Amino acid sequence: MLVENYSPQPAAVARNNEVSLRMMSVLIVDSDAQQSQQLQYGLQTHCGLIEIAEDAASAEILRQRCHFNLIIADIQLPGRSAIEWMAELREQGCDTAVIFMVSETDVQTSIAALRAGAADLIIKPFDIEQMTASALRCMGREQVSSKSQVSSAEVDNLFAQSGFVGDGDLIKSVGEIIRRVAPMPSTVMIEGESGTGKELAARAIHQWSGRGGAFVPINCGAISAELIESEFFGHVKGAFTGAHQVRKGLFTYAGGGTLFLDEIGEMPLSMQAHLLRVLEERTIRPVGSNREIAVDVRVVAATNRDLDAEVKAGNFREDLYFRLNVLSIRMPALREIQDDISVLARHFVHAIARDLGVQPPELGDAELNYLCSHDWPGNVRELKNVIERCLLLNSKPSQCIGGGLAALSDADVLEDDVALAGVEKKHILKVLEMEGGNKSAAARRLGIARKTLERKVRAWAQQ
Repeated sequence: MLVENYSPQPAAVARNNEVSLRMMSVLIVDSDAQQSQQLQYGLQTHCGLIEIAEDAASAEILRQRCHFNLIIADIQLPGRSAIEWMAELREQGCDTAVIFMVSETDVQTSIAALRAGAADLIIKPFDIEQMTASALRCMGREQVSSKSQVSSAEVDNLFAQSGFVGDGDLIKSVGEIIRRVAPMPSTVMIEGESGTGKELAARAIHQWSGRGGAFVPINCGAISAELIESEFFGHVKGAFTGAHQVRKGLFTYAGGGTLFLDEIGEMPLSMQAHLLRVLEERTIRPVGSNREIAVDVRVVAATNRDLDAEVKAGNFREDLYFRLNVLSIRMPALREIQDDISVLARHFVHAIARDLGVQPPELGDAELNYLCSHDWPGNVRELKNVIERCLLLNSKPSQCIGGGLAALSDADVLEDDVALAGVEKKHILKVLEMEGGNKSAAARRLGIARKTLERKVRAWAQQ
């Protein structure tokens, strides 16, 4: 275990159901603005974060940069079908509960929605109490099912159930640092390569902080420079073209809780100055407003970049770097904890086999030695994907590392380029084609970071 024999603080575990639900997030997808606002108003006292999108395309953009515990969608969306969108989410492995709002006369579509895996159907017109009850039921189930990933009882269980297990000194030191920094109000910087579990560490810090507000994760690299200020601080009606109503920002939604700023190194310089001011004064000013609003938010940032080098290059503000880096946690790369790879591999075999409903195979010494000899550029995330691929294909690890290169036929490999780089390129492009050009889905399937995939594709385009 990551942390042994450590009793949680009472404030971190004495949470009633209502407080727990306030840590949940909801995505409302509806082209009817009035209906969306009605839902938002009815649910805002129960949920920590509520976002609104008018169609599936807009909803997918929001979903890519923030985790949602529940999706409430009108089954008749403009453009892309809501059922088709949900089917794609399920294919990608997204198990977020979905409630569909349907017309009483739309029986066939309702049946199709249930077959597609909808958690509930709400007939329009509906009472807000009815929708609230359904939402709370779904989020209550999601909360129970997610305890294996985010446990409020023990930090060691939090990491173990998510796969970050081991007995090595580096792993234990990470747990010890989390125990010490979690109760403090100071900002925390989590550094490490992609796939090392930075968000996992941030969630552990929040759970052990004793803060009753929401944990709000945000990918700084996924928000355009034009919208980032509004996303963080909100805006007033008429602040800019398209600002048709007042909108709360992420700092407001994270009030009393934790705001996790992932990929902080991607934040534009102009926004860095605003963030520094908020951290120093603990107030925000919505776009277009003259009024300062006090906020109580604990900020945890993460990066896979060398921010010290970014500061020297002029890409990151030195004063913000020092302000964020009050307490630092470095997540080790998997190649640095090779003694724990076999422990992790066995853990994933049993956990994934249980989820798939198959008998967990025994990993022999040869397979474990092969896994330990790999350098794992995708770290723990890549190892988990390889183990899952092995179970799905009933293959050995040596056949599945590298995104499943063994899936290519001999003709594919020997056709024109037997070099490893050529095989890798052929396979990655093939997976991209299978995913319809969706880089996020392809990266997940390959077991690598999206940025790694994008870098490779750009390099090939320049050849």
